[in-house]
Amino acid sequence: MTDKSDFDSPMLRTALAQLDQTAERLQLDQGVHERLRHPRRALVVSIPIQMDNGTTGVFTGYRVHHNSVLGPTKGGLRYAPDVDLAEVSALAMLMSWKCALMNLPYGGAKGGVRVDPRKLSRQELENLTRRYTAEIILFIGPDLDIPAPDMGTDEQTMAWMMDTYSMTQGRTVPGVVTGKPLIIGGSAGRREATGRGIVYALYQAARHLGQDLKGRKIAVQGFGNVGGVAARLLWREGCVIVGVSDVKGGIWNSHGIDIRQLEAHVAATGGVAGFPGTEPISNDELLTQPCEVLIPAAVGSVIRADNADRIKATIVAEGANAPTTPEADVILRDRGITVIPDILCNAGGVVVSYFEWVQGLQYYFWRESEITSRLQEVMTRAFNRVWALATKEGTDLRTAALMEGVRRVAEGYKVRGLYP
Repeated sequence: MTDKSDFDSPMLRTALAQLDQTAERLQLDQGVHERLRHPRRALVVSIPIQMDNGTTGVFTGYRVHHNSVLGPTKGGLRYAPDVDLAEVSALAMLMSWKCALMNLPYGGAKGGVRVDPRKLSRQELENLTRRYTAEIILFIGPDLDIPAPDMGTDEQTMAWMMDTYSMTQGRTVPGVVTGKPLIIGGSAGRREATGRGIVYALYQAARHLGQDLKGRKIAVQGFGNVGGVAARLLWREGCVIVGVSDVKGGIWNSHGIDIRQLEAHVAATGGVAGFPGTEPISNDELLTQPCEVLIPAAVGSVIRADNADRIKATIVAEGANAPTTPEADVILRDRGITVIPDILCNAGGVVVSYFEWVQGLQYYFWRESEITSRLQEVMTRAFNRVWALATKEGTDLRTAALMEGVRRVAEGYKVRGLYP
């Protein structure tokens, strides 16, 4: 992958550093290692749309397929004002390891549009999504590449994508995206899947560490679809949620926050700030407050060398993608903090996306109890494999998870060979 300054980001540097260290540990063939450093294909598109005031707005979009050696590519679509090709490429690479680690028949992909979705009307968002879909339409399909929601996108975004794609095919194609509304082929339990997967991973970590998760003090950075669900489920299980933050700021109460009341407050005000009985706190401050479990579930590169030595949690469960830099990783490991890595901890979303894809191909849908049971089984098996490998190799969970994911992709390359 090129090192040019216009194709660089902290997340990409982290992803490449992780791959290089893992390749060295696995003693990968140099040719396979080099192939893994580069995306198979990347598309940059211009997205002109009609704005509500009659003018034309032009946005930049991306879709990257990291590899498809194990199957069609899979990955989310994010709308964010700072998204770029480097970030999307890094996220596509992480998706490759995540899908392989979870034994899913997918390669990694990712998409993005450089836009602040909060500044667009609903009609403008629909125009943007449909035009973006039209621009990448040769890149996606149920047996080619299957997008899903990510930061700044949701079920409605996926419905517009599915409809746009289906109109070009002359038939309804539910398998082209996942994370859709239930009424048009979505899966029960998909919206809560990533947060629920975090909880399953945390329970396994606590079990292996000989701890009881109930009663533990937990701080959650990011109270959206991932962190909010994890906080609610953990609170219901008797954990004490002491701190929560979102894009507008954070709140803290060392005695615990009533998540049900907080959700009502967020629905009424649009954010966690100002929730009665709490103290205001910044997103950065939340990371270093006294707690036993920290869940960074917002954006990447928030745990860095300049704050890792002040993390007080004994378990860090990575709900976001790449929230910890390589330098911070070393500090946390040396301090004896257990980090459940992103490609394992937040894999619940892609696992249930796989379930949705299978259901869509078969036109046969499962009950939510079946979805959650199968998700727990997949997450538990994956966690135990990673824990066993980490114990065997005398390393941390991230290294073990990367070894497992990268190894499976590399084996796929070796078995399939090089064309022509």
